[in-house]
Amino acid sequence: MSSTKSFAELNKKAISTLLILLGLVFFSLPLSAQNKGVILGKIIDKNTQEPLIGVSILLQNTNPLIGTTSDANGRFKIEAPVGSYNVQASYVGYITETKFNIVLTSGNATTLNFELAEDRFQLDEVKVVADRRVSIATLETPLSIQRLTTEEIRSNPGGNFDISRVIQALPGVGSTAGSVGGFRNDIIIRGGAPNENVYYLDGIEIPVINHFSTQGSAGGPQGILNVSFIEDVTLSTSAFDARYDNALASVLSFKQREGNTERFQGNFRLSASEVALTTEGPAGENTSYIASVRRSYLQFLFEAIDLPIRPNYWDFQTKVSHQIDENTSLNFIGVGAIDDFAFAEPRETTLEKEYVLRSNPSINQWSYTGGVSLKRLIDQGYWTLALSRNELDNRLDQFEDRQIGDESRRTLKLESRETENKVRFEYNKYFGKWSLSAGVMSQYVQFTNNFFNRLRQEIRDGNGNIIQPEVTLTYNTELDFFRYGGFAQLSGTVLDNRLGVSFGLRTDMNSFTNEGNNLIETLSPRLSISYILAEKWNLNASVGRYYKIPIYTTLGYQENGEYVNRSNTYLGSDHYVAGLEYLPFRGTRFTIEGFWKNYFNYPISVRDGISLANFGGNFGSIGNERVSSNGDGRAYGTEFLFQQKLIKDIFATFSYTYVTSEFSGADGILIPSSWDSRHLISAIFGWKIGKTWELGLKYRYASGAPYTPFDDVASQRNYASLGVGVLDYTQLNALRLGGFQQLDLRIDKKWNFKKATFDLFLDVTNVFGAVNPAYPQYTFQRTEDNSGFATTDGQPLRADGSNAIPVILDNSSATVLPTFGFVIEF
Repeated sequence: MSSTKSFAELNKKAISTLLILLGLVFFSLPLSAQNKGVILGKIIDKNTQEPLIGVSILLQNTNPLIGTTSDANGRFKIEAPVGSYNVQASYVGYITETKFNIVLTSGNATTLNFELAEDRFQLDEVKVVADRRVSIATLETPLSIQRLTTEEIRSNPGGNFDISRVIQALPGVGSTAGSVGGFRNDIIIRGGAPNENVYYLDGIEIPVINHFSTQGSAGGPQGILNVSFIEDVTLSTSAFDARYDNALASVLSFKQREGNTERFQGNFRLSASEVALTTEGPAGENTSYIASVRRSYLQFLFEAIDLPIRPNYWDFQTKVSHQIDENTSLNFIGVGAIDDFAFAEPRETTLEKEYVLRSNPSINQWSYTGGVSLKRLIDQGYWTLALSRNELDNRLDQFEDRQIGDESRRTLKLESRETENKVRFEYNKYFGKWSLSAGVMSQYVQFTNNFFNRLRQEIRDGNGNIIQPEVTLTYNTELDFFRYGGFAQLSGTVLDNRLGVSFGLRTDMNSFTNEGNNLIETLSPRLSISYILAEKWNLNASVGRYYKIPIYTTLGYQENGEYVNRSNTYLGSDHYVAGLEYLPFRGTRFTIEGFWKNYFNYPISVRDGISLANFGGNFGSIGNERVSSNGDGRAYGTEFLFQQKLIKDIFATFSYTYVTSEFSGADGILIPSSWDSRHLISAIFGWKIGKTWELGLKYRYASGAPYTPFDDVASQRNYASLGVGVLDYTQLNALRLGGFQQLDLRIDKKWNFKKATFDLFLDVTNVFGAVNPAYPQYTFQRTEDNSGFATTDGQPLRADGSNAIPVILDNSSATVLPTFGFVIEF
């Protein structure tokens, strides 16, 4: 029996047991349909951040109508029977806002905050639209923007409470998961590489959001952030606000909620791969906290089903909020992770298991981000000051033929640490219909890297004879430098408030690269417009230039003690985007957008002659080599989105994206990149059945991703000594995998007691057992008794692999994976 089948069978047996227990629980516990839940929240002015007094908050479609008004501090509290509601906040002179699918349970209070924007429309017929639209767009980012609520993340089929995985169902978002069977969380936005995205948590940059992160890329198999903290997530795929630096493909902003200010509460969660405990409550006058710890147990499951990998991780998260006075607030955030990816000899050896053992490094990694932010309200505006520090410690080890500890057989050693100490100041001021935001940032960077790598790189004499079959790269870097930048953005409305305009300007510099102190070199203007064509139609467009500093592994690379990549320049991308938005009914949204991105100064591997845009989807690190900054690229396409928020117990989304992604190598010829997925489809359907049941379906499709075939001769020599095949870069991305498609199902059932809630869920991944492709794997045929490698002459395997029998493994799978779990709120 294969490992995947064993894992599925294990879950099926567990589910059968669970269903029996479910029946016992259902018929033995006292239930009450009258149990109530609580909503706690605050309503503020979106521009000035000042609390709004007397705002009307209503639970729609309740009879009699349930609601309240905000108090002198902008706060409100509503008690209502458990269930799902759409909550509306309305105030004279402000755009009415509705938040959909707000779930009330008796176990935990629900936190719900509103930021109401002043109604900039004067005509009555236009005011009608304000009540109907889904409040997502801003003047700075009027298009290419999506938002997820905490409930959408929690209930996402196949998401396993993983924010990084849930995002992959948004329009324009692809992933290596969509190409290789759904294992990793590499986020591919409109054909860009995984390291072109930036992540912010409550306004503080957080470089690492995944466990077992690929250094220089940020992707990994499991997200770090705990969904219990999240109020909402905003994804911008273009038209970036000038306050954000280093983004070429997207800005992903996570907004955390505050802890319960009235009482202690918490939840315990058991899911397919982990257990998590979250607690929150007041911590003195005007202070609240929320904290969590999470632990994986996959290592035990994989040992039970005889998989050779042992992934083991912990993560921790906290937020403390304190209101100093009516105009001043202080927030502290912290996120940390500890990862250990080890291997063990399987009880039964197979080709697939042998490949895993020989081709992957062991990983020992830890990371954290900690920060404090101070916000001060001023007349018609506010300013914020944020101090933060983040660190990634990454250690990789790999040995020839798994001879762990034998330094003579070592093929890879990486001991690297990235540290950033940051300060950021932002000032926001509003003048009638116009707003101005400006700010400066600085950070002190420290990067160390003790690196050793043996690579197959054949050097031949004039007669074509191999005189050196491999090379060894080794260096020890201790690098430190400063990064600094500034921005300004002016936004407002003209033409009777029908035309919204936003212009931003940003520049970034550093003290290390040759051109790093050139203020003009990274000057990045951007312009966005939004025009109301008719009552239900908006026309949006943006154009902008964006820059990103080269990754630290590239900047820190040395040859003979010299930083050979110091002449590298900032990567750049010009974006051109236009789209239409149609808002026919309350909570219904249609958008169609076309986009074009031109890349320049993209790094190219001097050794292989290919763009680094093709890397980042594997474990380990990228960028440890000499590169040149003369690569070009382009990504273009179109997106369509239909979104229906919760109406009459039903909600749904559908999106289609066509995207082409091409980058040039040393030859200057544009060819499909590794992220050239072309066709992306996603659909989500949810049905609230009564007050305590919910059914969810999610479908994803991605047309076949490009891949590079193996160099047969070089792979045979290399696998014998270094344990991995060698790709033939003369045929870079010349082949394509088959299409990826997957239907996921999730069923939730909640039991609400007086002060607790039990939520039981069943999640089935790949319901119909669709065959999903994966990149081919290179290995050698083994003997019938699995005692060693089979050879053509019956003799032991030669050092150069010349008597081996090569095998290309098709790692495609058609596994139906049912999992279950529960959440206890108390």
